[in-house]
Amino acid sequence: MAVKTKRVFLCSDCGGTSPTWRGQCPRCGAWNTLAEKIGSSRSTSPGGLPSGLPIVLGEHPGADFKPFPTGILGLDRVLGGGLTPGGAVLLGGEPGIGKSTLLLQLAGLAAAAGRRVVYVSGEESLPQLKSRGERLGVLHEGLLAASTTDAGATVDILGGTPAPDLVILDSVQTMHAAGVEGAAGSVSQVRAVAAACVEAAKRGDACLVLVGHVTKDGQIAGPKLLEHMVDTVLYLEGERRHLFRILRVLKNRFGPTDELLVMEMREAGLLEVPDPSTFFLGDRDPAVSGSAVVMAMEGRRPFAVEVQALAAKSFLSMPRRAALGLDVGRLHLLLAVLEKRLRLNLGQTDIYAKLGGGLKIADPGLDLGIAAAVLSSFYDRPLPAGAVFWGEVDLSGRIRPAAAQDTRLKQAERLGYGPIIGPDSGKGRPKADNLGDLARLLFS
Repeated sequence: MAVKTKRVFLCSDCGGTSPTWRGQCPRCGAWNTLAEKIGSSRSTSPGGLPSGLPIVLGEHPGADFKPFPTGILGLDRVLGGGLTPGGAVLLGGEPGIGKSTLLLQLAGLAAAAGRRVVYVSGEESLPQLKSRGERLGVLHEGLLAASTTDAGATVDILGGTPAPDLVILDSVQTMHAAGVEGAAGSVSQVRAVAAACVEAAKRGDACLVLVGHVTKDGQIAGPKLLEHMVDTVLYLEGERRHLFRILRVLKNRFGPTDELLVMEMREAGLLEVPDPSTFFLGDRDPAVSGSAVVMAMEGRRPFAVEVQALAAKSFLSMPRRAALGLDVGRLHLLLAVLEKRLRLNLGQTDIYAKLGGGLKIADPGLDLGIAAAVLSSFYDRPLPAGAVFWGEVDLSGRIRPAAAQDTRLKQAERLGYGPIIGPDSGKGRPKADNLGDLARLLFS
């Protein structure tokens, strides 16, 4: 097959390409960032197939890659059984949230189980790594470490002899690939480093874990560049001033994509919270107005969370509306529905709402709890002790059943909550089909 030379112009900022040189990048709009790059493209065969020879897929011998456990039961559940040889995992999160701590713990547990692990750090020196490893108690003979920013060195480690079982690259933004324009961390460098390392991992039996920084918008490594190159995407989130952390699955080719793991930051590192059902309630006082317990769903797991609201007289021409852990747009919508359907006058009232414990949840089932907390604070009357809410409020004031209704109900019963208030809370229980029913149940 003939090989044709292909000329393209690559943007050093966003990695976009153009067939001709331009002063401005057509993708990101940056000026004077296009540089010529010569590549090659193979011509197709007469049948229109690429030059690679196809085979019968069913006759391929395949690979018997079974995941190996991480040593953290919750993490194994999130990953779908453990770490898969030849797989690539991307871990993202804000600076200082605990990504390096979690991965060093993971490396130590894998080394203690007899795995050959290499921790490659482009951010810390070897003395710093050793000091943190001693504090976490994870130093073992099978745990090797390297401090380098050369992507070629990581590729050599992935293809080395003896082959490692697990390679952790912390972080991909600090690595530099030779022969690629741009500074370390630029889109072109991140793409080249990730592509070379993932390809080397898939050629061998090592599982590769990449650490990706987040941008100001909270996206991993710029415009979701790395998420398409890897098999699994994990995101570690939480409030640094709180002890808890949540590990979410955003993509997983080897397991579920709606799992999460709740952990707590301690001196010995991140420890799994065995039963996080009521972990975020804290020392809640049910005798205070403006506080409601909601059975929320995050992934497949139900959590009892506290929704707090404060309605106070406003001295401004436009009353304030603020939300923490909740979508402020959803709060505005619910307040408009309350004003319209219950004929409340909230025009001279500041409304503040938040989730207790520093959580951030986008579950539509929180609507009923938010409405109950706002009404409780507005009338300055506490909600019934032990009451739990969930349900979605639409613009007509009707309350719709939330997703995973049975799961929420079973968890609420297991935790001993009552009364259970919602659109379909079971036989013999209070039923609220609309906001008028809710107000009558709570304050009649």
